[in-house]
Parts: sequence; structure tokens; C-alpha cells
Amino acid sequence: MNPTQVLLLCGGGSAEHEVSLVSANYLESELTSLPSVSVVRVEITKDEGWKDSEGQACRLNLDKTLTVGDKIIAIDYVVPCIHGYPGETGDIQSLLELAGLPYMGCDPSASIVCFNKITSKLWFDAIGIPNTPYVFLTENSADSVLKAEEAFERWGAIFVKAACQGSSVGCFKVSEKESIKDAIEQAFTFSNQVLVEKAVRPRELEIAAYHFNGEVVVTNPGEIRCPEDTFYTYDEKYSTASHSLTTLEPDNLTDEQIAKMREYAKRAFVHLKLKDLSRIDFFLTTDGEVLLNEINTFPGMTPISMFPKLVEHNGHTFSDYLASCIQSGINSG
Repeated sequence: MNPTQVLLLCGGGSAEHEVSLVSANYLESELTSLPSVSVVRVEITKDEGWKDSEGQACRLNLDKTLTVGDKIIAIDYVVPCIHGYPGETGDIQSLLELAGLPYMGCDPSASIVCFNKITSKLWFDAIGIPNTPYVFLTENSADSVLKAEEAFERWGAIFVKAACQGSSVGCFKVSEKESIKDAIEQAFTFSNQVLVEKAVRPRELEIAAYHFNGEVVVTNPGEIRCPEDTFYTYDEKYSTASHSLTTLEPDNLTDEQIAKMREYAKRAFVHLKLKDLSRIDFFLTTDGEVLLNEINTFPGMTPISMFPKLVEHNGHTFSDYLASCIQSGINSG
């Protein structure tokens, strides 16, 4: 019996390109441990097109094949390990849908909704999930600065965030009114929509919600602990010099708080039609309020990332989890 040919896509050319490569290293090691799977890894570069691990030019064809140099490889399943554009934005998923290829992760529409902080918060409101107070900005103008300043007056410190970026890229904490205009201008360089959120001093808790053998699984939360008076920046997430700590069994959480997070996570996973995997991030405020912060449809898979840790802590080996995704995708394809 021929092995299942899996195409592992990585890179993407966005601000999260390098982290996608690190995540792909982990996924490749787990996929190659499966005896029934054969893996071909392709990096999507910003300037040089698609390349395999030996630097050969590649092309994905619409007949479920991959051209690598002068070879043609039949592809059975795709793992799009791309953080940010085009992996979490729905773009690569649209291409795979056109090619008729089954793939790991959410479909284009769910990816688009979750990657945009504005549309995701509208969904949270619509399905009754509490989230941080916010204001939307759709243009870089004096009126937008005024709206942000009014929010600052109401809430004190604020976060100014590019609406369509991941991993805290284009995210700025503003503690002084004089800094608002500059933060907005910077955020608009990353996205054509900007979100202004009330800055809270929360605990940051993360839940893995995923499919395993056809069932929705929702873990207990893990916790990210950042250094005092900082927030979870891109560097704090992925730098080897990060001072942030993660724990899979947070202390001082009530059963009610854990139950709320798990219920909200499952509600979001089911109603937003997520598939295979997600990391759903929550804030727990100092007065005990549970707020859904954001959903990551292809979370980090680096050695320090929370999603694979939570899956394994929940009793599923990661290779078995991947095998379940592959089998489900092929059976439904």
C-alpha cells in the first residue's frame, strides 16, 4: 500500500515567515514519525517563488499534483503551516479548494473571519461571548485619532492594533494621550483597518480546541505569564531571549472560570465552523471577568508553543492527532 503523500507548506513571505519555518520543523518531525505518511516540504518564499528543501522550484497544479524540478508528485493531503498571510487569511485555503485537495485547518471563510480582529469581535458579540471593549477605525484620519482619544479618556490606557495581523505584529500599547496619533499611523502601515481596545491587566490563558477522530475536543487552559508591565509581543512569543513563562496547569483558577472558558471556546469553535485546530486565547481580569481575546486558526508549533503542549497534556500524542486530521480530511475529500 502506497504511503499518504503529504505536502507540508511553510513560510509565506509575511512578517511571520521565519516562525512558520520553525513550526514546520516540528510538524515535519511529527509527520515523518508516521509510518503511513511520506512528506514533501515546500517553502513559499517572498521573492523566489516556491522551493523544496533542496532549493528546486515547485509548482502546485490544479490536478492534485506538485511539480518539483522535472518530477511530478501526486499529493493526497496538505498541511499549510503558514502563520499570517497567506496561511491564516484564507488565501492558501482558497487555492487548495480550487485544486480539490484536502488540507489541515479551517476553510477560507472561517480563516478570514478569525484573522480580522474586527470581524471576529462582531462574531463574538453575535454569539454572546464577552470580549474586551473596542472601537473600530477604518481610515487614518483626524477623526480616527479623535475617536481613539475619546476611548483613551473613557478607559485610560489602550491598545492600538492592526486588524489583520497575527502574533502581536502591528500592536501598540498606549499609556499617554500624546502617543495615540503615532500608534494609529504605525498600525495602519500593517492593515487598512485598526482596532482600539481597552487595555486591561489580565492573566492570559489559552485553550486548544481541535478535532480528534471526528469529535470536538476542548482542553483546560494553559497560561502565559509575561514580565511585569509588558504584553505578549512577537519577540516575547518567539525569541530565544523571551522572559515569558508558560504553564499547563495554572493555579488560582476557579472551576467556574475554567468552565466558562471551555464553554466559550467550544461555542466559538462550533459556531464559527472551525476545523481541525485552533488556539483560543482569553483574558481573565483582576475582578474575575472572562473575556475572549482572539482565535488563532493555525497557532504556533514551535518547541515552546502552547497548542501542541496542550494537545499532549490532554492525553493525545501529537503524531496521533496529526494522523486523525489526515484520515478525516482524506475520508471527507
